[in-house]
Amino acid sequence: MILPNEVAYMSASELAERIKNRELSPVEVTEAFIERIEERNKSLNAFVYFGYEDALRNAKEAERAILAGEEVGTFHGVPTALKDLFGSKPGWVSTFGGVKAFKNNVATNYCAYGERIEKAGGILIGKTNSPVLGFRGVTDNYLFGPTRNPFALNRNPGGSSGGSAAAVADGLVPIAQGSDSGGSTRIPAAWSGIYGFKPAGGRVPFLGRPDGFRTHIFSTEGTLTRTVEDAAMGLSVLTGYDDRDPHSANEKVDFMAALHGSIKGWRIAYSPNFDVYPVDEDVAKIVADAVKVFEQAGATVEEVELGVPYHQLELSDLFTRIAMRGSIGLMEAFKSRGIDLLKDHRDDLPPQYIEWIEKVYESNMLDVNRDQIMRTKMYDTVQNVFKNYDLLITPTAAVLPVENVPGGNTVGPTHINGEEVDSLLGWAMTFITNLTGHPSASIPAGLANGRLPVGMQIIGKRYGDSDVLTASAVFEKLKPWQHTYDICKNRPLSVPQL
Repeated sequence: MILPNEVAYMSASELAERIKNRELSPVEVTEAFIERIEERNKSLNAFVYFGYEDALRNAKEAERAILAGEEVGTFHGVPTALKDLFGSKPGWVSTFGGVKAFKNNVATNYCAYGERIEKAGGILIGKTNSPVLGFRGVTDNYLFGPTRNPFALNRNPGGSSGGSAAAVADGLVPIAQGSDSGGSTRIPAAWSGIYGFKPAGGRVPFLGRPDGFRTHIFSTEGTLTRTVEDAAMGLSVLTGYDDRDPHSANEKVDFMAALHGSIKGWRIAYSPNFDVYPVDEDVAKIVADAVKVFEQAGATVEEVELGVPYHQLELSDLFTRIAMRGSIGLMEAFKSRGIDLLKDHRDDLPPQYIEWIEKVYESNMLDVNRDQIMRTKMYDTVQNVFKNYDLLITPTAAVLPVENVPGGNTVGPTHINGEEVDSLLGWAMTFITNLTGHPSASIPAGLANGRLPVGMQIIGKRYGDSDVLTASAVFEKLKPWQHTYDICKNRPLSVPQL
């Protein structure tokens, strides 16, 4: 029998290898992770749906295949989790981020992560918490309440993939789904001390309907892991052409090979604040120290001014307007199913969401055109960096993890260093690469006050996913962070009062 603590902090790659070599049983591994979830999730609130019956059935099939000597997939027998937003598996409840009206809604389709990870042998074990319709960079909602950060239980793990990030950091699964429309993979990676990768737009197919073109923004599924290698494994499975997605990139990349590359001679641009963002002093210092690690590997790091033409509040508003146009499509799709959230279920939605979607409902095509021009200028601004540099480095989030509050409506800060910021997402330097489509990752840069995680964002050229992985692997080797999970391992199991 495998004890939960024996496998909790094994990487997905190690688990897959040992299962393939018959050193570990898929059934016993799955049972061990279920036991750990049952022991620790009440104090964390990372998982909100438990698919144990399906998981154990699939684990038994995975074990049969191993014993029969059949060819197995990359994640054969490895437990993983979906995000309860747009992550879906037929027969599983999908609440779109804790929307009360959907508490009994059952999915009939797979998302790309669920479909491709299962085909690669992964064991979907449950679904993780997220904010209502992904609308904010923290994880809290009226149905399930806030997820707690395993590094500090009174704080939030970030969002919108906060449940997945907290689960990975706490050893409840080795890899989990993140989806990223404005930083939803990278923000929780930063605040939860793990590695979060957002692929370039088009790399991972989008299987959603009715709007298959999703022209409003570069939203993509990605991975949340404790190691760079596990992220590369995940990308190897998730990426690749799918004719159901009109934007799907028709290119297959060997992401595992990127782990062994060198950055010697690379030129790296470092922006401590993306030109226009106020940044907490602890965050700024830790990232400024972390970026120097690349110099140890033979790269040149230069601090740069990017020439961002807008105030950070203008950028936050731009992103929210564009994102909310996608939400209008979602609202209309719900209406076609007989569910009018804005009319009949307004109390399910945060007031900020209602305010923004009503604004955008009133916008016109001239507003859309102006926003696309702003978006184009930001694309050009980021692209210009790569005329002279191989990577762009920034902090991931400008602040440390915020404290959870009662009521289901936790948000980020309203001010940083005395400067006003948008509390929903304006303190995160992530959504710019959703507007532009560039691949980007958040990597653990260090701990503030010896306890609170800080993330560093690594941004690559438009389809330079492999470059981001190479730099990440180099950084991980020179500045490993696995020891920081001792804080999570030894955390209290009691539920903190809000």
